[in-house]
Amino acid sequence: MSVILNVSNIEKYYGSKGSITKAIDNISFQVESGEFVGIMGASGSGKTTLLNCISTIDRVTSGEIKVGGKDITKLRGNALNKFRREELGFVFQDFHLLDTLTVYENIALALSIRHVAPGKIEKRIRETAARLGISGILNKYPYQISGGEKQRTASARAMIGDPKLILADEPTGALDSRASRMLLKCFEEMNGKLGATILMVTHDAFTASYASRILFIKDGGIFSEIRRGNEDRKSFFGQIIDVVTLLGGDLNDAV
Repeated sequence: MSVILNVSNIEKYYGSKGSITKAIDNISFQVESGEFVGIMGASGSGKTTLLNCISTIDRVTSGEIKVGGKDITKLRGNALNKFRREELGFVFQDFHLLDTLTVYENIALALSIRHVAPGKIEKRIRETAARLGISGILNKYPYQISGGEKQRTASARAMIGDPKLILADEPTGALDSRASRMLLKCFEEMNGKLGATILMVTHDAFTASYASRILFIKDGGIFSEIRRGNEDRKSFFGQIIDVVTLLGGDLNDAV
């Protein structure tokens, strides 16, 4: 497998002289093509800052982040916009769908801004919607569909452009248990059948158990890493809980 994401010795500081906070402390790791990696940590551990740096929402203070061999910390202006548009897919907790557009139009937007021909857009949307089980809601507006359907729509929008890396920030945070399971099954299919590379931040052990590898973040650094291997998801969930306990987390917030 090829390395899609290579994070090397990154640090991130906030503040100014007299009041400086080190949010990320010399983190390094790699994500290979086709992996589904989870990032866990308590509130304030640095996991969201890490995702923001990888997504180019925020900039590292030092270190290097490469996506597909390209050092994204050096990108600026149009080159940065092109990278975000063509090589990253985003799935947010709050969906970020446009209420004035239909489900079809929300998904199509990701291709329209890349000037893909309308005929090709329709074909790709129909195929992706069928895989994610949302073919029947393409003509509806976001206010007419459930939370789970909104998140599947957001997932379709994230993967429609065939990005190198899909970034998911607490994707089940706004969903009930049934919708969460449906979305995570969707992620499993995106990863297992379609080969999508996914990096997901979550505080929830059940959600994390769907990943193939978990990085645990504490005080801005990597505390531990576990791999699922050939274990079933229930056994992997137990491993996650064990590490969360070592981290000093509240299990009521972890499950």
